[in-house]
Amino acid sequence: MTETDRPQDAPSPAITIAMWSGPRNISTALMRSWGSRADTFVTDEPLYAHYLQATGIEHPARDEIIATYEADWRRVVDWLTGPIPEGKTIWYQKLMTHHMTPEVGRDWLTKLTNCFLIREPGAVILSYSKVRAAPTPEDLGFPQQTELFELVRERTGSTPPVIDALDVLEGPERLLGLLCEAVGVPFDPAMLSWEAGSRPTDGVWRRHWYANVESSTGFGPPRPRTEPIPERFRELHAICREHYDKLHPHRLR
Repeated sequence: MTETDRPQDAPSPAITIAMWSGPRNISTALMRSWGSRADTFVTDEPLYAHYLQATGIEHPARDEIIATYEADWRRVVDWLTGPIPEGKTIWYQKLMTHHMTPEVGRDWLTKLTNCFLIREPGAVILSYSKVRAAPTPEDLGFPQQTELFELVRERTGSTPPVIDALDVLEGPERLLGLLCEAVGVPFDPAMLSWEAGSRPTDGVWRRHWYANVESSTGFGPPRPRTEPIPERFRELHAICREHYDKLHPHRLR
């Protein structure tokens, strides 16, 4: 029996999924996908306020984010590793690797089912630089993603699931089925589409980052990158590519 052949009314096991990615990685579309399941509660970048307060970095809506959300990472972690809200059986947590500043503890990661979403760095850089003009590798989360991947693999003794954004866009049903199988929950066809618009679970930063996903109703076809990497980003791309290439061979396919 394949993943898509399983009865869709079969109950899902209780599980908390931590999906680690950098920005501009179709991470919000993937959150929409999981949020379309009746059994799933989703959380949008819960460590963002901590990250902004700890680093002092300027992001759109910085003051509003810090004023609206919990900035104490310990309290956030206690919540993320606690009971699944609203009586759901799956908790899908959209987590940004660059929000894991050095002072944030790592021991709690083994309490979650960790997964990693990667995307070719050129596409990430070109998209991100439209909002912030001079990103660093750390802004894009590539070094932190490698660190977290290796840490999870070392502490659990197994390789955590990795999915590539391009693979998801080329075959959403196939890749989502593989992901569901890897984390031990049944695939739900509801994950393939959603209603356009915002969600109460979206962060207040949606006004600056979520225009494309708010107009979407599902995973669109991949758009090959035709724009060359500007000279000013060549070194950045090379550094990020080294990290991407470390995780890419482990992707589900």
